[in-house]
Amino acid sequence: MRVALRILLSMLLLAGVSVFSLSQPQDAKQDMKNAGHETKDAAKDAGRATKRTAKRTGHAIKRGTKKATHKAARKTREGAEKVEEKTSPN
Repeated sequence: MRVALRILLSMLLLAGVSVFSLSQPQDAKQDMKNAGHETKDAAKDAGRATKRTAKRTGHAIKRGTKKATHKAARKTREGAEKVEEKTSPN
């Protein structure tokens, strides 16, 4: 009984190994297709990254410009108040 079980398990193991060893490797056509798909996916990823970077840069420029404009206006107002104080007839 034990010998029969060992023989059966050995045959199953050999059958399993032979199935994996008989599988065909990819052919050149499939390799080219895979390369094309990978290139396409890489281009999409690069496009998304470019879009995201452009949005972030544009947002930062807008905020910086707004901040500078407000600061310049505030300083102009402060300067005008100083001139007004100096020229007022008190």
